[in-house]
Amino acid sequence: MSAPGQHAGGAGTSAGARPTAAGPGEDARAATIDWAAVRADFPLLQRKVHGKPLVYFDSANTSQKPATVIEAVDDFYRRHNANVSRAVHQLGSEATEAYEGARGRLARFINARPDDLVLTSGTTFAINLVAYSWALPRLKAGDAILLTRMEHHANIVPWQLVAERTGARIDVVDLLPDGSLDIDMLHAKMTGAVKLLAVGHVSNVLGTVNPVADICREARRRGITTVVDGSQALPHRPVDVAAIGCDFYALTGHKMCAPTGTGALWARREHLEAMPPFIGGGEMIKEVRLDGGTVFNDPPRKFEAGTPNIAGFVGMGAAVDYLSALDMHNVEAREQELLAHLVEEFAKIEGLRIFGTAPGKAAVVSFAIEGVHSHDLATLLDLEGMAVRSGQHCAHPLLQWLGVSATCRASLAFYNTHDEIEAFIAALRKVRTLLA
Repeated sequence: MSAPGQHAGGAGTSAGARPTAAGPGEDARAATIDWAAVRADFPLLQRKVHGKPLVYFDSANTSQKPATVIEAVDDFYRRHNANVSRAVHQLGSEATEAYEGARGRLARFINARPDDLVLTSGTTFAINLVAYSWALPRLKAGDAILLTRMEHHANIVPWQLVAERTGARIDVVDLLPDGSLDIDMLHAKMTGAVKLLAVGHVSNVLGTVNPVADICREARRRGITTVVDGSQALPHRPVDVAAIGCDFYALTGHKMCAPTGTGALWARREHLEAMPPFIGGGEMIKEVRLDGGTVFNDPPRKFEAGTPNIAGFVGMGAAVDYLSALDMHNVEAREQELLAHLVEEFAKIEGLRIFGTAPGKAAVVSFAIEGVHSHDLATLLDLEGMAVRSGQHCAHPLLQWLGVSATCRASLAFYNTHDEIEAFIAALRKVRTLLA
């Protein structure tokens, strides 16, 4: 099957696109992708909001879904709906094959083994699984959990709850003025007391891409277990968990074109073998005895109690196929091209401040306009058909460090266009005039 929007005959781009020739060593395949055709794969992007064409710049919140994903979910419910791993009839076999097939696709997507991948409802559940099943039984008073200032609440609150129950303490690594992680401070705080380091691969507010492979290498050298939040990385760039070298990698599906309620935790096998179950019920057992001699299933099923979101994971498998066909190197290159255009236009707007200017950042731009409340700005932009997020983005400590109560955030995806950026800038100028 040919890649989405890809044609052997040459480069096709949406109106207003500014493609650049591939430089030495760059992957020239991106030049063969018709991004306008790719955009047409996403039905919701064709609608209007308040009578205006929708410009969806909120993909860091949740991504839109291509028709192939929507159709995969629909097809499962229409033709294959049954529970997994519980029946020998034909539908049960088909459902199990589709569900486990999604696990295999996702594992290949991140260069992992399927049996090291626990399927979850998302990153939040995945991180809580590590917190309660790995950290809670091991940490004690005097131990430290090291976090960074840029973490999402899902990579802060679970560790606070563990610290409260174990007597461990939380330590925090601050940022440099451009929003990049202070690596010198990080290394200085990697003391013998630190048993766990939790770090986001990509910041959902700043777009900062942390050097997680380098961080995990140093942590491993010092005997520190690492948890990487990959929510904002996996949808936008190639991810290889083996190359990163972490102990745990958490990911979510709904930000990478898959249905909501899907995600996974990759973990080193030795951890999965040693960790006790987090939730009890069906499927996570081999044998149950009332005398207490219950025998748990092998990982990853030991951590997958109950009926899973089968249709959602069928959709996730379709999303992985879709992204794989595009090639994540092409996705990253396309988004970097769009980001450069947006930042260039933002620089022309008086009083607009961008938060996070680290080199190589992802296509996430949090911003504020002097004298304008972010909620007012986002509300009026919505009336122009522009979807951006406003608020604290589930990152209260980071916003406090930035010295602002809220920001607007424009987060781009490969299905956005240069024309949309021009329309967004025009709407932003109009709204700014109204609020001045």
